[in-house]
Amino acid sequence: AFMSYKAGMTHIVRDVDKPGSKLHKKEVVEPVTVLESPPMMVVGFVGYIETPRGLRALTSVWAGHLSDECKRRFYRNWHRVKRKAFTKYQKRWEETKGKGGEEPMAAEIARA
Repeated sequence: AFMSYKAGMTHIVRDVDKPGSKLHKKEVVEPVTVLESPPMMVVGFVGYIETPRGLRALTSVWAGHLSDECKRRFYRNWHRVKRKAFTKYQKRWEETKGKGGEEPMAAEIARA
């Protein structure tokens, strides 16, 4: 699921392929909705686990480096804050990357 806006409506002409129907192999006109979506950037995902009561969020994996434009969305007053969101996560990411072990994202994904 992602955010999009209804830009308008139009119509299309298509061939119906329903054997046994009166409209089989005939052209019909149908209304369609035109949607516009802004450009998106994936910054993380959530890992879920199956429980007897349904799915439960197990962990969230964020990107190792988030741009200021992305971090700005997590603050109400960007001009007054210290901008420390995700600094601990980014530090842990750099430590894992600096050790020369496995790729840090792979470790997070395996944990999820």
